[in-house]
Amino acid sequence: MAGSTILVVDGDLASRNYIATLLEKEGHRVLQAASGKEGLIFAWRDHPDIIVADPNLPDLTGEELAARLRSDSRTSKLALVALSRDPSPARQKSCTDAGFNEYLVKSAQAIPVLLSTVSMLLAGEQAAVKAGGLLIVFLSAKGGTGTSSLCANFGRSIADHQPDARVVVCDLVLPIGSIAGIVGYRDEQNLVTVAALPSSETTPGFLQSRLPLMEEWRFHVLAGSPDPQHANELAVGRIGELVSGLKSAYDFVLLDLGRSLSRISLPLIEHADVVALILGADMSTVSLTRILWDYLQSKGLQAASMFPILNRAVGLEGLTKAEIEQMLGIAIKTSVPYLGGNFSMANNQHLPYSVKFPRDTASIVLKDTSQQMIDLARRQRTG
Repeated sequence: MAGSTILVVDGDLASRNYIATLLEKEGHRVLQAASGKEGLIFAWRDHPDIIVADPNLPDLTGEELAARLRSDSRTSKLALVALSRDPSPARQKSCTDAGFNEYLVKSAQAIPVLLSTVSMLLAGEQAAVKAGGLLIVFLSAKGGTGTSSLCANFGRSIADHQPDARVVVCDLVLPIGSIAGIVGYRDEQNLVTVAALPSSETTPGFLQSRLPLMEEWRFHVLAGSPDPQHANELAVGRIGELVSGLKSAYDFVLLDLGRSLSRISLPLIEHADVVALILGADMSTVSLTRILWDYLQSKGLQAASMFPILNRAVGLEGLTKAEIEQMLGIAIKTSVPYLGGNFSMANNQHLPYSVKFPRDTASIVLKDTSQQMIDLARRQRTG
């Protein structure tokens, strides 16, 4: 979060100053160390909230630095980010095994990822992860699977099950959000404009009172970027802080990621109580979903938090549920039946499916499945 103290350890003065300047612009207090030993002194004396270190230091290796920090009670739980020029998987593994939370490769593209990673690590300490509203992430491996539509409709169903709960749906699909078009939101406030506000303004109180309530949907909404130009202006380093604020302000936080799997979205997935993995029945989507699931497992995501949903809303053809489960190696929690053009009709009228077609089988499936999600999220939080 803005206002935190960050220690940058890098033997290259230009690189160190550049990273420090970026972090200072985000509102952080930055300390600088030119060597591993100097970094240890700063870490033990000044108690920073996070360390960003180049593993190629003039005196210690990054692995040695991490090991010494982890072995000292003053810094054993400190968040560590490696920012290295070495892209090899072997170096990444050795650094993460030594104690780094994240390993990023230096490049122009790494800068927004670094800012987001720092934000997530600062906002996502274990105590904070286990506090606040339940976090449900909606994710897919391929576009066109109806992820945003299901996210919005499950948001309505959760609100129906929990009428006294505060529910918010946040659209993180880039470069163009989808939720606003589904729920009929037309105002100018969105993820980009809110992220551009100072941290002092985007308090939980602000997020609770200023995000619009969509009356027909019974949840509040933080709309996504309206177009690619606005997406380029997004302060990605604020995303973790905003999600943390939403969890403080709401009982249920639903994040629509679409197919946006990246270093920016990965911490959100890792910290979710439930990951709703949306897939279709075609071979291409299932194959990509298997690749995605293998990757998430390599990052430590457990099957217990996964909630795979087979969405047949777009057609009857394709693989069977049993065939998909065999390919994925994970059980499908629920299947949304074929709906013909009904889903599109409800979306075009900005209505929840359960309102437009209250007696349809799919409305019953949405209702039952949302209760299963609530139950699983609560078990994950308490377990």
